[in-house]
Amino acid sequence: MEFLDFLDGSVTPYHTVEGIRALLSQSKAGKLKIWERGGALVAVREPQEACADSKFRIALAHTDFPALKVTPNPDVRSAGIQTLHPEIYGSPIYTSWLDRDLGYAGILAYGVRGKIETKVFRSDKLVRIPQLAVHLNRGVNQDGLKVNPQTDLNALWTSREGVRFVDALKGELPEGAELLDFDVQFFDAQPARLGGLDNEWIYSGRLDNLSSCHAVALAMANAPVPRKDYLVAAFFNNEEVGSETREGAGGNFLRSVLEEVAPDVSLNRALASSLALSIDMAHAEHPNFTQKHEQNHAPILGEGIVLKTNSQKRYASDVFSNARFKMLCKEAEIPYQTFVMRNDMPCGSTVGPTVSSALGIPTVDVGEPMLSMHSIREMTAVKDHESMIGLVSALYGREILA
Repeated sequence: MEFLDFLDGSVTPYHTVEGIRALLSQSKAGKLKIWERGGALVAVREPQEACADSKFRIALAHTDFPALKVTPNPDVRSAGIQTLHPEIYGSPIYTSWLDRDLGYAGILAYGVRGKIETKVFRSDKLVRIPQLAVHLNRGVNQDGLKVNPQTDLNALWTSREGVRFVDALKGELPEGAELLDFDVQFFDAQPARLGGLDNEWIYSGRLDNLSSCHAVALAMANAPVPRKDYLVAAFFNNEEVGSETREGAGGNFLRSVLEEVAPDVSLNRALASSLALSIDMAHAEHPNFTQKHEQNHAPILGEGIVLKTNSQKRYASDVFSNARFKMLCKEAEIPYQTFVMRNDMPCGSTVGPTVSSALGIPTVDVGEPMLSMHSIREMTAVKDHESMIGLVSALYGREILA
């Protein structure tokens, strides 16, 4: 299954962008225009006849995911072991990172012959964060495991003494190059797999939000050349930490691309009558914790895409964009469900409100239902991923609905 290969390869946002590029290179309707910025990417398919009435059909996703990032000076010697100290990125479930085979990968910035170059790399070495044995933590099964992120998440790297992590990174560089900086994170090294009696589920790290990235990139690669609308796929970085970065949804990346690609279009007017799908994963009802869900708005794995709404506007969905989404699903025969968070629990957010408010574009927040969100190993349904590909394909294949 090609999707599993995409998941296995996308171990950092930089690798995700490489995987998206590979999918887009298979475009069946000519070359796409592509812009990159720091683990983010925007792709545009231009229309046959751009005009004053041209609109934008935009799909939004994000390339990052909760992780443990290696700190600038990570080396800690303890009990005869050289360990690496991480910094928390986003909001991972700490316990899920224990007793796992972890790889490390990222991007290196280096100087060579007076120039600064970068290299995306993935080490073939594994590290591990072992749990304390039950004999030394007798109450763990009764009281639950409590993880201190400062002291309990150092990864065991080597028994060799006197070596530094930066020395290993230098081995990834060309001869004579000087390592200037790095952005490196740990990742689950276990490959993505199909599961369930009928292989109806997908088990993998990073499903949130690589599933959305894959669906958008694949739909864009297969999209026809539109008559007068611009097709746009925007993949942002840093959603998990608030999006307020140069390569995040809160930056100027997307707007600057739209201004460049459509200089003769009245941008604000066109955006006001366009449509964006903000695609991020959604909470499926957990069979063991049904009380955690709002009873009339609890999506089920395998029963369709999730429309996400929130009266506090943590999602961008509103009555106008919802109507367009529902019409699109009806025309394309895409099943959907509706999610509302319980009133006594806080609601997460997406890139949707950020982009919608900045561009003035009607936006609907949707996603595939999943379990174990923000765990190192997550779960979703094959049928729902296929439906999401179908939804984005329908967005790119149909004229904007008034």
